[in-house]
Amino acid sequence: MTDFNKEIWEGWTVGAFIESLQVQVEIIMTGQSWQKPFKSKAELSKWCTENQPYYKKKIPAVVNYFAEKYSL
Repeated sequence: MTDFNKEIWEGWTVGAFIESLQVQVEIIMTGQSWQKPFKSKAELSKWCTENQPYYKKKIPAVVNYFAEKYSL
């Protein structure tokens, strides 16, 4: 169970990070981007870490949310 209200960094919660990446991940995973859909959880994790705002460390809850959503 994901705790969307857990604060990660300066008021940013798990839910806020998910919300900030949601549209981009959806575009990628539906094949509407120049970037190919993620084939593994490791690829997804690397992308999330590089593209989330402000905080450039892996957030397992964010990665797990998208990995479960897209069956990675």
